[in-house]
Amino acid sequence: MNFTAQKKNNILTASFFSNLAFSDKNVVITSMLDSEFGKEIRIAFKEGQVMKEHKTKFPITVMTLKGCIEFGVGEEKFILKAGDVIALEGSVLHELNALEESVVRLSLHKSDSVERVNSLLKL
Repeated sequence: MNFTAQKKNNILTASFFSNLAFSDKNVVITSMLDSEFGKEIRIAFKEGQVMKEHKTKFPITVMTLKGCIEFGVGEEKFILKAGDVIALEGSVLHELNALEESVVRLSLHKSDSVERVNSLLKL
């Protein structure tokens, strides 16, 4: 497996806080779980880091696990603190800006890819 999950008796488990790393250059994107029905991604932001405006053709759910991010959808801005969650339909432009060091959980549709998320760092 190329992600940090453990599989036992057809059950996948992972910790979003184990082996947590931040980078001064970019946000750090880590695949945590890849199941038959979806994917769970960890995104680690240092304060001030941004994932520029982007979209996916599939629905997503984003949850702040630690810290605080500004989640922009068009002209609207949502402040997501630890424990806050937001869900978007596919094809909705959005942007993430870390207001402080933050850890975010991104839940992807099975047909989406971690490679697409990583490609956002090149925008």
